[in-house]
Amino acid sequence: MTSPFLERLRAGEKTLMLGIRASRTTDVVRMAASTGHHAILVDLEHSAMSVQTATELCAAAHDLGLRAFVRAPERDYGVIGRLLDGGAHGIVAPRVESSAEASMLARACRFPPDGQRSQLASLPMYGMRPTPARILNPAANASTVVQVIVETPAGVDAADEIAAVDGVDILVMGANDFTAELGRPGDHGHPDVRDAVAIVAQACQRHGKLFMLAGIGDRATYDSLAALGACPLLLTGMDSELLYSAMQQRAESLLTAPEKTP
Repeated sequence: MTSPFLERLRAGEKTLMLGIRASRTTDVVRMAASTGHHAILVDLEHSAMSVQTATELCAAAHDLGLRAFVRAPERDYGVIGRLLDGGAHGIVAPRVESSAEASMLARACRFPPDGQRSQLASLPMYGMRPTPARILNPAANASTVVQVIVETPAGVDAADEIAAVDGVDILVMGANDFTAELGRPGDHGHPDVRDAVAIVAQACQRHGKLFMLAGIGDRATYDSLAALGACPLLLTGMDSELLYSAMQQRAESLLTAPEKTP
């Protein structure tokens, strides 16, 4: 069994993902579906959202035909298990800096024999139908996507050993945190950034993993770096940023509109 989501990316099909940080209702998931998105990323790293709300968003995404991932800074089995049990199709782990951290994450995300995820019989993606472990485990393991974010110099140095970990599917280059760590926040065009992207991309190629480039808003800079080997998984933006942009544009258009004379 293989993940249709991963197969889509390997086939080079452009795949759009909406980040959710501010929204708390499933309306935003419906908006993502109706605007052509293929996935959502629920951000628990930079929000005060609860696990309950996150899983409700994930379950809604599944019902609408979208893949649902959660960025969770915690790497313990409890939090990861609750997110996956509640409907997430995969976990995105920030600031991974070693193969040991990557391996722990991968094992927390999958049932035995591929990991140590705690056994249960019912999952939202199977309609909560009690399913024998011999059927549920291989299907859930194959459909679960594990993404690790490499966003520090230490993570880049360990990129090859991280990419070699069984059960890790995608390595994400987190450009914003990486440039901040370099002391050059937002300087995505710096040669050190290009070198780091090349190192992570090449590690992914050697070990048959997908590589995603994230955190770069300038299209020309993104295209230049993505050409080094990034898969076509594109974050269209965070809901908070998109809402702010729309509000700002509307306010400016009204403030600059010519006044109507009586």
